[in-house]
Amino acid sequence: MNKSKLNLNLDVKTYMMIIALIAIWLIFTVITGGTFLTPRNFSNLFRQSVFTSVLAIGMVMVILMGHIDLSVGSLAGLTGGIVAIFDVWMGMNPWLAILITLAIGVLIGLWNGWWVAYMKVPSFIVTLGGLLIFRGILIGITKGTTIGPMSNVYRYLGKEYLPNSVGILLGVISIAYFLYTQYRTRKDKLKYNFEVLPFKLEIIKSIVIIVLIGVFITVMNSYQGVPVPLIGLMILFFIFSFVTRKTVFGRHIYAIGGNNEAAQMSGINISRTTLLVFMFNGLMAAIAGIMLTSRLNAASVAAGTSAELDAIAACVIGGTSLMGGIGSVGGAVVGAVVMASLDNGMSLLNVPMFWQSIVKGLVLIVAVWFDVYSKKRGKTAGA
Repeated sequence: MNKSKLNLNLDVKTYMMIIALIAIWLIFTVITGGTFLTPRNFSNLFRQSVFTSVLAIGMVMVILMGHIDLSVGSLAGLTGGIVAIFDVWMGMNPWLAILITLAIGVLIGLWNGWWVAYMKVPSFIVTLGGLLIFRGILIGITKGTTIGPMSNVYRYLGKEYLPNSVGILLGVISIAYFLYTQYRTRKDKLKYNFEVLPFKLEIIKSIVIIVLIGVFITVMNSYQGVPVPLIGLMILFFIFSFVTRKTVFGRHIYAIGGNNEAAQMSGINISRTTLLVFMFNGLMAAIAGIMLTSRLNAASVAAGTSAELDAIAACVIGGTSLMGGIGSVGGAVVGAVVMASLDNGMSLLNVPMFWQSIVKGLVLIVAVWFDVYSKKRGKTAGA
């Protein structure tokens, strides 16, 4: 009985954000008279969420280890400014410029990680310093000016849509991938005598996910198609979900965040893992910066301001514990979509900016409270 209650708690925690997200959509749809879930607004919503989602994918790995990175907003702004300088001022080949910018993001992540992993400076201090340093460098190299417009490659990456046929193909691939992973996961759990959902519930869950994917593709295609930036996000989501859940490196991340001393005693190289995680985070910030500059068609000294707070909030809302060891890439992306949905819905209602900040802050507090409450219930049920 206790095990059943515990599993129920875990399932509720896993899917609560998805349920909350759908509830937010329904509420805004009713309040706006149906405007919120029009294909055009739905497409804009997901396009707007890409930037925060990419940052959150990198951030969730950092938080899983028990660290924090306050510099990703400034780093995204800096790398976005660098790629704009390469394109507009220097006329560099777009793909070469993107590769160099990504390499710069990795090197800056290495810089942050070196201080944290080997110099043992707290990540809060290192990245707070990085926030100031990278923003200062951006202002210096751009001379405080807005750089644009960008060339056609960037406009395509940031603003264009895929043909409807390609969107349908992606939907089919996504459904096939989901069904395959569900089958493999269930098979592996049964092999090692782990508890699984009853087969009927597994079928119902699969049907719901398939329907949601189908509805999503249909809505996107009824406007102009699936946005190109969203495809980039999906690729990153699949890659880093696999890395964190299916690789030794990913298990090391969870182990270090769950119990640092036990991880060290088991032979995990904590310093190297920390360095790599910050390098990945730098890479994700660079990708986010390029995407933002491409979407805005220009680089600005204000780009990425406070984006690190949105990324952290997305992770926490998505179920990541700031103490480390608990969280997922999928949860972080859902949290980013929740944040974007609140912004989008309140903007449609012409809610003043100060109220938007208040609402997002309250949502963040409630999300953390729910996490704490769930843990207390889990311990009570386990007892």
